[in-house]
Amino acid sequence: MYKQNRACYVIGVSKNFWKKLKDKSDSLQRPIIVLAPMADVTDSAFRRIIAKYSKMGTDESVLDCMWTEFVSADGLCHDEARKKLLIDLSYTEAERPIVAQIFTSKPENMREAASLCAKLGFNGVDINMGCPDWSIEKQGCGASLIKNPELAKKLIVAAKDGVRQAGSDIPISVKTRIGYSKNELSTWLPALLSENPAVVTIHARTRKELSLVPARWEHIKEAVSIRDGLGSETLIFGNGDILTTQDAFAKAKETGADGVMIGKGIFGTPDLFLSNPDIKYKDESEKEKIVRRLSIMVEHTKLFEELLGEYKSFAIMKKHYKAYVNGFNGAKELRVELMEAKDSKEIERSVDNFVSNLQV
Repeated sequence: MYKQNRACYVIGVSKNFWKKLKDKSDSLQRPIIVLAPMADVTDSAFRRIIAKYSKMGTDESVLDCMWTEFVSADGLCHDEARKKLLIDLSYTEAERPIVAQIFTSKPENMREAASLCAKLGFNGVDINMGCPDWSIEKQGCGASLIKNPELAKKLIVAAKDGVRQAGSDIPISVKTRIGYSKNELSTWLPALLSENPAVVTIHARTRKELSLVPARWEHIKEAVSIRDGLGSETLIFGNGDILTTQDAFAKAKETGADGVMIGKGIFGTPDLFLSNPDIKYKDESEKEKIVRRLSIMVEHTKLFEELLGEYKSFAIMKKHYKAYVNGFNGAKELRVELMEAKDSKEIERSVDNFVSNLQV
């Protein structure tokens, strides 16, 4: 495992752990549930908070796997950049199973970065082929790979070669979209499946649509049909606009997807993946619910400062405050105050003052 600021290489952490998760989900009659990789959101601090409050790894949780934020494979191949980027690949045992997501358009760099991820002890490596950010696309990465399926296939092969060179056999997966400017699943998905990735996660929109239209889950059903028609053993996960685990279960049942990746729903709700949150918190008063949420927010802030304060801007936390602080009287005024805070001490002071005057 990679500890903060120190790499400790671990080989042979898992074989295809996805098969074990699939067997487990089948026995429980529910889909595999995973946390989406989101830049400047699902960093090591937030993942630890999620693991703790969603009781990851216990019978109380439906969360089966986490992803890191996406990391540049090109950067991982250069000594100076690697030192900074390894912070984004830090994790704890509480976050397992965990998949490292990387991106590049260069097979040789994919090979080297995948090998590094295997040595760092990750349970799997995921290739980003769906990010619509122009700075990523102009490198020939992310969603631009939808227009270059031959290169996409080479990247999958390179990643597999890389983990083998590290003496490992951890699985390779892909996260992508239904197409670039239009639905291209009929050609794009078979190209990916031809290289037998363990999982293909499909965001149910095109690159052109970004997140400006509702996710179209009928295309996840189409993807499952294509996979089945080809006789592939690759798992198909759906992604897009899932806010609750109940919605995830319903979407999987409607589409036949093996798993569901949740991103948007996790904002401000690190206990999202509890099996029975209504039962766990059924005796809480409205005030107690607000205080609990704000207490978790303060804990999250302190952890961010402890783990990442030296490397990342404190402003990253402010998108979390918008999610934690809403839906109750005085939330707007507290949010305004938090947006001006410069460190965890100021955040804690503001929350303490708010709670001491809280009336529900």
